[in-house]
Amino acid sequence: MAAEQSLRTPATPAGDTRIHNIGYRSYDGPRLGRAYARRSLYSQSLRGAYGLGRSVKSKVLPMLLFVVMCVPAAIMVAVAVATKAKDLPVDYTEYAIIMQAVISLYVASQAPVAVSRDLRFKTVPLYFSRPIETADYVLAKFAALASALFALTAAPLLVLYLGALLAKLDFTDQTKGFAQGIVSVALLSLLLAGIGLVIAAVTPRRGFGIAAVIAVLTISYGAVSTLQAIADAQGSDGSIAWIGLFSPITLIDGVQTAFLGATSTFPGGVGPDSTEGVVYVLFTLGLIAACYGLLVRRYKKVGL
Repeated sequence: MAAEQSLRTPATPAGDTRIHNIGYRSYDGPRLGRAYARRSLYSQSLRGAYGLGRSVKSKVLPMLLFVVMCVPAAIMVAVAVATKAKDLPVDYTEYAIIMQAVISLYVASQAPVAVSRDLRFKTVPLYFSRPIETADYVLAKFAALASALFALTAAPLLVLYLGALLAKLDFTDQTKGFAQGIVSVALLSLLLAGIGLVIAAVTPRRGFGIAAVIAVLTISYGAVSTLQAIADAQGSDGSIAWIGLFSPITLIDGVQTAFLGATSTFPGGVGPDSTEGVVYVLFTLGLIAACYGLLVRRYKKVGL
């Protein structure tokens, strides 16, 4: 009994407080700050747009769409080389317009991946608990999806360009056309990324986001094309260009027709003139800025 009492820890008197050092130390290293957090979020979002760092299932659709975008360009190059053609079958500025269905499907599938999961699992406030602000989050997501879209749309143009040089087509003409095509798809990438993210950020449900993006891009293009065809049939050529302002694809088509030497795909080949082209450019830039502003406003509420 005495042995047991000797092994017991003496009772701490009431009011006696002790501080134990359990090994925690403050962090004395460098504080990387907002810029590093923004770059990390951009890199992670860009990789996620192609399923990198995620499951094999997540890689299938974006990689398949990337291949689908590049295969027709490779076939065109093979035909041009085999037949010793003097020019490519399509212009650089025309390729994205032809492949718009694939591009729209990519935007619809990846815009919800970029933002809907954060909304669904309520992780957005966790981002803002670190040295990152609403504008940083929106900028990183916007830039990541736009970069992914640019890679999707610029890769086949690069295939066409390299194939044209391999076929010994005129270097100056091909370089000029390639540069015009790059400017066109860069604008298209920014515009579609903004529209896709705004729509996807409305709902945390990925399926709803996909359906909504497809509906907006498809219906807007179909409605504008129909109205333009009606205007062309009625001889109202002056209204065709103005109708084209109300669809992302026709909007970029008008910009490249007015300033990038592209051939218009509007009915009758009636594209905007230089004055109308300025309106197209301002409308495009304004829409991109509006999408960014709407996203910032949306995430200021979500982050509360």
